[in-house]
Amino acid sequence: MCRLFAFRSIIPSQVHRSLVAADNALCEQSNRHPDGWGVAYYVDGAPHVTRSPGAAHNDQLFHRLSGVVSSDTVLAHVRRATVGPKTVLNCHPFQYGKWVFAHNGDVTRFAEHREALVREIAPRLRRFILGETDSEVVFFLFLTELEGYGPLASRHGVEDVMQALRTATLRVRAICDRPGEVSVLTVITTDGATLVASRGGRELYWSTHKVRCSDRENCAHLAPHCEAPSTSGFVNHLLFSSERIASENVWQPLEDGDLMGVDWRMRLCHSRHERRALPLADAADANAPAPPAARGS
Repeated sequence: MCRLFAFRSIIPSQVHRSLVAADNALCEQSNRHPDGWGVAYYVDGAPHVTRSPGAAHNDQLFHRLSGVVSSDTVLAHVRRATVGPKTVLNCHPFQYGKWVFAHNGDVTRFAEHREALVREIAPRLRRFILGETDSEVVFFLFLTELEGYGPLASRHGVEDVMQALRTATLRVRAICDRPGEVSVLTVITTDGATLVASRGGRELYWSTHKVRCSDRENCAHLAPHCEAPSTSGFVNHLLFSSERIASENVWQPLEDGDLMGVDWRMRLCHSRHERRALPLADAADANAPAPPAARGS
C-alpha cells in the first residue's frame, strides 16, 4: 500500500505544506510507507524527477526538495514495497519522455503473468523498463495504449488519456485477475499539461476548491470556482491525494472505477464507470464493507 499526491494548477504553487508541513502531509504518511519516495515536477513543460529508496520522513533531500519546488504540475509518491526490492529504480514516479506515472496497489500474481503483460507493450518501449515492479509494467502498457491516439510527444486530450488508462487497466485485469483475486490499480499520470487519476481498488480523494483561499486578497487569478464547486466545467486547480490532507481544500472521494482529470486548459472531466463489484483494498469511509487483504507495490 503506497500513498499518492498530485496537483495541477493555473499558477505555479509551492508544495512544502502538502508534502511536509500540513497535518497528515505525505512526509507524515511515509512513517507507514517507508520504502522509498519520488517527486516529479515540471519546469517549462519538462519533467524533473527525483527518487530515493529511503524513507521520506527522515530524508533531508525530500525536505529540501519540498521546500524549493514551485510548479503548476506535481506528482509525488511514498512507497511500501512488496513487488521488487528497495532500489531507486523501483521508486515511483516512473518517467518516459514527458509522461510520469505513479501507482498505489498491486497486480495479482504478477510474477506469473509478467511475461504475458510485457508482450502487450510496444516492442520499442519494452527496453525502457528498468525496474522490477508491476507498476512500471502497467505504466508502459498505458503508454502503448496512448500511442494509439498519436505520438507520445504530442498533446493528448484528457478523454484520450482517460480511455488509454482505462483500456490498459482492463488489459491487466483480463490477463491477471481471477474470481476472488482482483488487481488493485489506483494510478495517477501526467505530461505536465493533462493530469488524470483512476481509482481502481484503493481510496483516492480529489479537490478543486477551498473553503476560503488564504491568498484571496492578493491573487490575481481568484475566481468563484476557487471557493465553490465549478459551474463552468473549468477549474483553477485540481488535487489528488490518497488521504485527506489538513488544509483549506474541500476533499471528496473519487468513486471506485472512476477516472478524473484536467486538460491543458484546466477543463475538468469526470468519467464515471458502471458500478460493478470491485473489492476495495481500503475502505473510503467507516461505512464501507470490510476489504479483502491486498498487497502494495
